[in-house]
This record gives sequence, structure tokens and C-alpha cells, in this order.
Amino acid sequence: MSATSPSVPALRMEGLSKRFGTTEAVADLSLAVPPGEVFGFLGPNGAGKSTTIRMLLGLLRPNTGTAWIFDVPASDVQRAHRHLAYVPADVALWPSLTGRECLDLLAGVGPGTDPAYRDELLERFALDPDRRARTYSTGNRQKVALVAAFATRAPLLVLDEPTSGLDPLMEREFRACIAEAARRGQTVFLSSHQLAEVEATCSRVGILRSGRLVEVAGLADLRRLHRAEVVVDLAAPATGLQRLADLPGVADLRWSSPVRLELSLTGPPGPVLRALGDADVARLEVREPSLEEIFLDYYGQAPA
Repeated sequence: MSATSPSVPALRMEGLSKRFGTTEAVADLSLAVPPGEVFGFLGPNGAGKSTTIRMLLGLLRPNTGTAWIFDVPASDVQRAHRHLAYVPADVALWPSLTGRECLDLLAGVGPGTDPAYRDELLERFALDPDRRARTYSTGNRQKVALVAAFATRAPLLVLDEPTSGLDPLMEREFRACIAEAARRGQTVFLSSHQLAEVEATCSRVGILRSGRLVEVAGLADLRRLHRAEVVVDLAAPATGLQRLADLPGVADLRWSSPVRLELSLTGPPGPVLRALGDADVARLEVREPSLEEIFLDYYGQAPA
């Protein structure tokens, strides 16, 4: 991998904005991702994720703001791209070349490739590299780009909806490759609207809504900001538990049966547990919200 300073963010954006006519695609976006982090850039289709990435790659000029790849301005494409590998959402290959020839060509223009690891990835992704690219399905074109990116020595991997077209088995291989890249110290910037994918691979997440960041936090921090569902099964009916509704953080207290109490809880569960101390509790379950439920709290609708 290219030599980079551990004190310099792998990517940084300050006040980045982009308009297309009267449409504001990205608005005043500021974000820094340190080296070695797997960062999830989450939002539905149309939220501005791909526009942000194109500005980060120097493929679009922002109306305002600046982006850097390590300490290189993103606008200096030739220098900045020495530090990164990119997988787009819709992969286009040279149709008359074989998959192997495409990989060789991509290796020649990037920051270097590990040939042995690339051969291993071809096996793991079940990709026949000797077929012409014109015969590849969408999923196989995506595999070529993923193999090329994961085999690179680039310190930054920028992945824009990278698993479109992959089946569940290949998605599992993708997640394993993300973990391997993280162990090698590579930074991964993963843009996705697939919530399970981000939840399974990333240590920190930025949620983009209508071109604006609404949250940047670790997954555990995000969950603590939102309600958990608590289910209490009692060995026998009890009285006095209605007072739980007055505790801080408790909402939507409800009895689904004479011995089952359910509630929503924001914050630590200690006060609820102490209030249950005199009850004959047979089972207590605290379920944290999934990233999808957190996402829906922001959007109020199913993700696109």
C-alpha cells in the first residue's frame, strides 16, 4: 500500500455542496474518515451518495467546498487516485477483453496489485476470468471490479453500492473481503442503501438524507440514541407496575396479556429493572433496534 501518514484522514470533505439546476443534491457536507476505518455511507437511492462520491473522486466539481484523499485535493485526480481503488454501482468493462485482461489493465493503472490474492479472489467469487467481458452478467461485471479493488494495495477503497447483482453467497464473500481489508489497515468507504450490509461490515455510519448528513456515529452510539423494546414475562399477574410509565425514557407501556408487559425504552434500563425488583419476573428481553429501524426513525418511511 502507498505510504500515508496515520495522522491524515483517509478522506475529508469540508462544506461540500452540489446543485444541478434548482436541485440541491448535496448540501454543506463535512466529514472525515480516519485511516483504517470501515465507514458506512447510508441513505436511500437519490439521497446524494453517488454525487458525493463523484465529487470525492474528482469526477464532479462541487459548487462549494473541498474534498481531499489523504492530503491530496480530490480535484488533483492523477495524484489522488494513486491512493484509492473504486468500485462503481454500475460496472462497465471493455467488452472485447477477457475478465483477466480487464483485471490486468486495471492493475496497471492503479497503485499496485497482489497477484496471489487476486487469484484467490477469483476462486472465492467463482469468476471465470477467461470469458469475454461482453458475455458477463451484471453480477459478474461487479465481481471483476470487486476482485480488482480488493486485490489492490490502495490504502483507500471507495465502494458505491458494490454488491448490486451479487447473490447471498457472494455477498458473504464480500463481507469477508471487507474484514480482510480492515485487518490489512486499508480504509473502506462503503456507500449503500442495504442496511444489513452496512450493519455487518462497518464500525461507524453516516446517514444521508436529501443530501444532508443527519447523523455520524458508531453503530452502538446510534442504537443508544433510539428506543429499545423491552418485553417482560411474569410468573403471575402483578399490581403496581403501571408506575413504570412515569420512569424517564419509558414510552408506549402496554399489556399484551395479564402476564406480559411491553414497553419502549430510551436510555439505560437500570430504573426499569429496579422497578421490576418486587415482581415475579420469569423472563426479560431487551431488544436493540436494528439499523433499519434507526433509519426509518430518520425518514419515517421504508428505504428506497
